[in-house]
Amino acid sequence: MKAVTDETWSIESSRSTDEEESCGRIMDAYFYADVETDGPIPGPYSMLSFALVYAGSFDGKTFRRPTQREPTFYIELRPISEAFQPEALAVNGLDRTALLRDGVDPTDAMNRASRWIRHMTGNARPVLTAYPLAFDWTWLYWYFVRFCEDGSPFRYSHCFDIKTALAVKARLPISASGRSQLREELRPVRNHTHHALDDAQEQAEIFANIFEWRGVDE
Repeated sequence: MKAVTDETWSIESSRSTDEEESCGRIMDAYFYADVETDGPIPGPYSMLSFALVYAGSFDGKTFRRPTQREPTFYIELRPISEAFQPEALAVNGLDRTALLRDGVDPTDAMNRASRWIRHMTGNARPVLTAYPLAFDWTWLYWYFVRFCEDGSPFRYSHCFDIKTALAVKARLPISASGRSQLREELRPVRNHTHHALDDAQEQAEIFANIFEWRGVDE
């Protein structure tokens, strides 16, 4: 097995964010994240793969979905510890033994991800989003701070929780704002496979659908 990586780039999207910034508007560039791990927390356990999908931009007035097939970043990493939970591997289906041999070094992986994010955003401000955010943010932030020479491209707080957005717009408590509560018009076309890239692309659809949704009437 060779370490799997996949990166798609879009110069057009970077130029568009530069143009918006030149007009004096602050622009957020959203990246949907999905991670697959061999345990519950980083450090004692390892991130085995992650994907980032460019999911759109917002200047405070207009939300713009990607105009083409959304640019993506996917990579499989070498584990950083000996500890793992078999049940976590059963969910994601990754071969941890093979990744110990062929996975990308975490320093290389996080620096490559940071360069891709910065290229994609141009002068906009990168914002990480996930559903829910807490798990994916914890892993990526820890790995960026620990292994990336520039630290986190999302700084310490540039993040957007889709679960909270749904709770507010649908007037639901957080405990009732999971994926099973999604209305039909908010559901994605893609399936959930527990492959990081598939799931990031699928849930980037959910992000855009919820962002554009006006919500329920009071």
